[in-house]
Amino acid sequence: MSQQYVAAIPTVWYWLWAVPIGLGLIFTWRYQRDKCRLSNGLWFSATLYSFLAVLAMTILGTENRILIIVSVGLFVIFLMAVGLAFLLQAFLLLWNAWLVWRREQHTLANMLTLWLGLAILLLPWVNQVAGRFLPALVDEFLVVLVNLGIFYVAFWFYNYLTMLVVYQFNHPRWRQDFIIVLGAGLLDGDQVSPLLQQRIDRGLVFYRKQQAKTGHPVKMIFSGGQGADETVPEGQAMLAYALTQGLPATAGVAEKRSTSTFENLKFSQAIIQASGIARPRVIFVTNNYHTFRAGMIARQVGLAADGIGSRTAGFFLPNAVLREYIAIFVRNRKWHALALVLMVILSGLLVWLPTLGA
Repeated sequence: MSQQYVAAIPTVWYWLWAVPIGLGLIFTWRYQRDKCRLSNGLWFSATLYSFLAVLAMTILGTENRILIIVSVGLFVIFLMAVGLAFLLQAFLLLWNAWLVWRREQHTLANMLTLWLGLAILLLPWVNQVAGRFLPALVDEFLVVLVNLGIFYVAFWFYNYLTMLVVYQFNHPRWRQDFIIVLGAGLLDGDQVSPLLQQRIDRGLVFYRKQQAKTGHPVKMIFSGGQGADETVPEGQAMLAYALTQGLPATAGVAEKRSTSTFENLKFSQAIIQASGIARPRVIFVTNNYHTFRAGMIARQVGLAADGIGSRTAGFFLPNAVLREYIAIFVRNRKWHALALVLMVILSGLLVWLPTLGA
């Protein structure tokens, strides 16, 4: 492309590549130290968007007409897709809620997309109604506060979603000493559910690949206690299923006391410590949407373990991801409460200060 259309990029500007490279190195260092820290998402996003900005500058600097047109076209298509998804988000959520309603149990946890979709549709109407009955300043204050709150929650959700996706690229080495498979509910009291079966199968795939690649001995721990509606502990049922899939009896053990992810990892850690292996290498297996939060809990119990995820049905993912985000959000409720206080103060100032000059 000629100078008529694109101004030449000064050579010194190409030193801006140092920005995404530097940010990427910081992210990599932090991520290797702790894969389950939410703040890593900020560094990843800073790296990604600075990389895209400098890449755009470099593409313009090539003055290659075809390359520039193709790049701009792809960017416009991406923006249109994002905009369309944003405009239709309430209807997409309600459509997902309908799918879940048809295929899953009608529990509160399985209806999160329904409530969120309805909230998005009703919020503008509620805003209009409130404006008719509330004093102008109060209404303005609530509008500012709600918008700040939505931005805050959406910002951290995006950050969480970023790290959840990045975590899926975790590939542990084929020299693990233990594979912990986290439990889930049983069917008919003693049968492994399809969701739980996927977790076990994912662990067995890793077990077999490690045996084929390195031959390093590894023991699988199937972790899960007995619920009120179950006739056997989940760990026992999981181990029984794994044995039918070819796992040697000496390569598996059932942990039968746990009733939560925290206890899954804590009680499995006790089994690992009892083995006497110095500095054991450990991974855990759960569904892909659960890996990030399970990694946070592993850090909480003092277990150095990374996770690998099994596949989850696409229609189930939105509810599952929202549920995980809520659980993580609640874990940091003190910080969020402080943020809420600051948002209330900021909203008050934004509404009150303009009135001083009136």
